[in-house]
Amino acid sequence: MNKLWLIIRREYLSRVQKRSFVLTTLLTPLAFLVFFIFIGFIMNYEGDEGRKIAVVDDTGMLRGAIRDASRLTFVFPKAPLDSLKAQATSGTYSGVLVIPPLSDIQSREHTIQYYSDDQLSLDAEMAIREAVGSRVRDYKMVTLQLDPQVIENLDTRIRIDPRPIADASRELSSLRTAIGAGIGFVMGIIMYLGVFIYGMMIMRSVMEEKTNRIVEVMISSVRPFQLMMGKIIGVGGVGLTQFLVWMIVIPVISMLVQLIFGFEAGNMATVTTTDSIHPDDMQAMVALGMQELGRIEWWLILPLFLLYFLCGYLLYASLFAAVGSAVGDDIGESQSLTLPISIPVLIAFYIMMVSVRSPHSSLAVWASIFPLFSPIVMPSRLAFDVPWWQILLSVVLLLATVWFFVWLSSRIYRVGILMYGKKVTLKELGKWLFYRD
Repeated sequence: MNKLWLIIRREYLSRVQKRSFVLTTLLTPLAFLVFFIFIGFIMNYEGDEGRKIAVVDDTGMLRGAIRDASRLTFVFPKAPLDSLKAQATSGTYSGVLVIPPLSDIQSREHTIQYYSDDQLSLDAEMAIREAVGSRVRDYKMVTLQLDPQVIENLDTRIRIDPRPIADASRELSSLRTAIGAGIGFVMGIIMYLGVFIYGMMIMRSVMEEKTNRIVEVMISSVRPFQLMMGKIIGVGGVGLTQFLVWMIVIPVISMLVQLIFGFEAGNMATVTTTDSIHPDDMQAMVALGMQELGRIEWWLILPLFLLYFLCGYLLYASLFAAVGSAVGDDIGESQSLTLPISIPVLIAFYIMMVSVRSPHSSLAVWASIFPLFSPIVMPSRLAFDVPWWQILLSVVLLLATVWFFVWLSSRIYRVGILMYGKKVTLKELGKWLFYRD
């Protein structure tokens, strides 16, 4: 046990004391913040210059006016079509929009012409359709002598008020469902990235020590199983350290963002229900969301998430360590052997995205119980009141599977760590399992 602790300490301190670890741990949350800011800027970017479009409407459907939209400006010049086309070619206008008369007032389709030498962007095309469509709709209502107020009253916004059957005191909320989906997705992403990043870190570390012949010296004083577990636990401790730091840094960054954008936490106390919130009142929606976050059973979700993270990490990290011990410095060979390990992780990731939308579907339930998928799928369901029997069955099967794969990997590790100059196949790995100590 003392030797195992020495190995864990060495693996942990050799990574934590590096300047690259400190910089990565502190700058990663900031990098994600900058990334999302840039994504938001890009998604809302509408171009450097607006378009000035000349409109020809001899029918009078648009009544000489149309609402500007999406950096589009509509003008109604008194000039022939050929003259307007020439002005569009010279750059006075971006294009010429021609509105032909309606052939049938009852028709649900109407084709308009747009003249320009430049390709019309998708955003501009959608904006033109919406702007012209709203005016044509008004024209039809006037022509058919329909009351605009009556037509507007036909549009009804439906809200769902979830209510429990068995426990009347239990509070349900549609917003809580959305928040639960977000929490599940974040947990699934953390599990997915943790398994790959730290699993690959262990594999590269084992490969480097085997290539540099350092492991031959270490094997003389410790057992291969102790060496493998010390490396896995030490690197896992590095990962937990990063997560703990991020749990402190990310809320601090969130508070700074709230201060920058002027969000007042005091307003949260005045928001109690979504019924009084307008969909455009984002500040009120955020306040209510923060209240719902406080009602989530974190005392259950966080310990279970930690358990699934540790079990999933031990399961896949042991397999990555076994592959690293078998291949040495052959990167191409390691990629072929890590493929069978990566496939279950990728499948679990895609099932996780489905389970967030439908957490109680048959696919989500059985995938969260299957040990190779449960470390990624089950955390994505924890915010949706998963039945206890599913959690217990999933945990028991996962613990048994972790024990089996750690044992399996140790059998491969003890042989592969001292094997040089031989190309390893899956068949060869199978033979190593039955070698005697």
